[in-house]
Amino acid sequence: MKAVILAGGTGTRLRPLTTLMNKHMLPVGKHPMIFYGIDKLHQAGIQELLLVTGRQSIGLFAEYLGSGRELGVSLTYRIQEEAGGIAEALELARDFIRNDEKFIVLLGDNLFEDNLAPYVRKFAQQREGAMVLLKQVPDPHRYGIAVFQKAGQIAYIDEKPAEPQSDLCVTGIYMYDSSVFAAIDRLEPSGRGELEITDLNNMYARAGTLAFHTLAGWWTDAGTFESLHEAAARLLKETGE
Repeated sequence: MKAVILAGGTGTRLRPLTTLMNKHMLPVGKHPMIFYGIDKLHQAGIQELLLVTGRQSIGLFAEYLGSGRELGVSLTYRIQEEAGGIAEALELARDFIRNDEKFIVLLGDNLFEDNLAPYVRKFAQQREGAMVLLKQVPDPHRYGIAVFQKAGQIAYIDEKPAEPQSDLCVTGIYMYDSSVFAAIDRLEPSGRGELEITDLNNMYARAGTLAFHTLAGWWTDAGTFESLHEAAARLLKETGE
């Protein structure tokens, strides 16, 4: 299985740190943030990775990561010329994924404890569709929240609801079969003019092919000063990294 890491974005919540540096290169513990996602994918047995970022950041990633050899992976790079949403960034992986391949997508600012290998194996056995990984959170109004139709099935994902119907948020860890690119072609831009990952996942939910599992360990999106500090403290304490 291959992986796509999305590492664009402007990191507005982390300014002024991100005024001159992509947030995924900010230090978290002993390493830049981007290191941990790549390491988790490598631990799960995934070696072929595509990293998508903006034009202004591509040189920084290439200088730090190179071909990926030192981290035990093979890295390919793609540039997202303009911010157009997570689903639009994912579309850049179209020629990286074969027609019969399944793959995992990781938002580069997601830091977490779980080993991805069990989830990757489960998705490899899934006949079709997509899978999302969920995490119970104390502040569900900040996230896309899974709303359940019945046990074992997501009815839809409600983005940043005022009155959440569950406390299980959709993390930035997704898995798809190659039908995802045809689904992206059918997406319409949202009110903010972007192709939204929630809209994409809801296509699979409506079709009854959106599976899920819930992370057991800690998880953070490391997109605020508080969560960045929390992730650094956890990584230093629990793993020495």
